[in-house]
Amino acid sequence: MGVLDGKVVLVTGGAGGIGKECALLAAREGAKVVVNDLGGSVGGGDAGDAGPAEATAQEIRAAGGEAVSNSDSVASMDGVKRMIEQAKDTFGGLHAVVNPAGILRDKMFHKMDDADWDAVIEVHLRGAYNVTRASIELFRNQEEGSYVHFTSTSGLIGNIGQANYAAAKLGVMGLSRIVAMEGAAKNVRSNIIAPFAWTRMIATIPVKDEASAQRVERMQRAMRADQVAQLAVALAGPGAKAVSGQIFAVRGNEVVLFNQPRPVKSLARMEGWTPQTLLDHCLPAMTPNFTDLGASAGVFPYEPI
Repeated sequence: MGVLDGKVVLVTGGAGGIGKECALLAAREGAKVVVNDLGGSVGGGDAGDAGPAEATAQEIRAAGGEAVSNSDSVASMDGVKRMIEQAKDTFGGLHAVVNPAGILRDKMFHKMDDADWDAVIEVHLRGAYNVTRASIELFRNQEEGSYVHFTSTSGLIGNIGQANYAAAKLGVMGLSRIVAMEGAAKNVRSNIIAPFAWTRMIATIPVKDEASAQRVERMQRAMRADQVAQLAVALAGPGAKAVSGQIFAVRGNEVVLFNQPRPVKSLARMEGWTPQTLLDHCLPAMTPNFTDLGASAGVFPYEPI
């Protein structure tokens, strides 16, 4: 018995990295899997290749599971609709979407061009919208469905050179939250995971100094895609029916629950504020509660567990 017995799961980005590990594990846990992957490069922008998604599907079938492949782009609503129809036509339905598909176009913001911004937003944020919008009515009508979207500490905390990626990933956070709120009465759940794992996408991040080289080495050694897949598959299944609207991270063998934006301090002035009184009183009083500009390495400075 597996946690996904009898369920049909769509996994995007399923040809490699976290997506592939999610697809393989979902199948081992009893799911029938639609393995989607455009088969393109990490930076996107190429025509793609149907072979990588089919290779994962073949691996699942060789192990005794059930899987089909799909090479449409999550950035295309028509393509996503074909994924949903393929799941229904092949396996009779759809119960969960695991959506780690993504690209990177890293560049300092003052050097970023429109194409780099648009490409990342299209795949990550528009892609998350597409796979959710194309399946949400099915999930609501059958009163069962789970979304496992992927965010990033680049958005939750920050990382230099990834303004496009951070903006998209925080957008995914907002989308997941509202889908969870609106879906609660219909047993439609949505959660997000910020993964720490060595994948070909992470391998594109430039190593510019000894500190970043050591960080990359730690990621390669102790933070693997298969560890992230464990939580993604758990959240996709009915055993997590009480879990929705949450933000998790997986870092090696550690699962982290993130807080969500809430007020931390408030000051009132009965006669109202002026720019000068704000500068003299309000902002200095709030300064001890400001969030610093440190990147995720400062929030997670310890070795992976």
